[in-house]
Amino acid sequence: MDNSLLVSLSQQIAAYRSIDVIANKKGPQALSFVKDAGVIRDLGQGELTSTGATLDFAINGKGFFAVQTPSGIRYTRDGHFTLDQNGQLVTADGYAVQGDGGAITITPDDGTVSVGADGTISSILNGASNQIAKLQVVEFRNERAMTKEGANLYATTQTPTTATTATIAQHMLEGSNVRPVIEISRMVEVMRAYQMTATMTNSQEQLMRQAINQLGSMPN
Repeated sequence: MDNSLLVSLSQQIAAYRSIDVIANKKGPQALSFVKDAGVIRDLGQGELTSTGATLDFAINGKGFFAVQTPSGIRYTRDGHFTLDQNGQLVTADGYAVQGDGGAITITPDDGTVSVGADGTISSILNGASNQIAKLQVVEFRNERAMTKEGANLYATTQTPTTATTATIAQHMLEGSNVRPVIEISRMVEVMRAYQMTATMTNSQEQLMRQAINQLGSMPN
């Protein structure tokens, strides 16, 4: 195969990969905290949005919530929590959110629940404040080494440490760190580059075909 065709093919493969990466960023998930760009993850923080829900918590800064799954402890920045039938604080998938002492249980008798910037969950009952638990918010030395599982969970063999700079915001959720307008613009650019390469490949094939026809028509 002609070298120019090999170059064109390699460029088309690269462009196809770029389109696939960009499209993956704009998936249907309501929350997404990871932007896949080849082998590099963008772990930048997304915008915090007010929800008004008592059990919606957002991490401002570096850190992850710890949750108990059937496969062991996993980590997430998705703080959209609810209470299960036993009063345990759980994720949308039913995984128990971990506090410093394990699973967190909140009962109707606890009264009005609030969370402090340090992750301390308290309740106010009959005018008195009572500490229920403290959210386990952790960080890792190398966040990029974490393995993505599903839409919002991560696994790692690293030893977690308590997040020192992160703060918790109640009634808030973190949105995607993807900027759709910019990514759509990038997709258009990549598609144009792909089409230009395809046109060049087609022109090269036509030239080769003409050369072969001319050679075949030459007298012996």
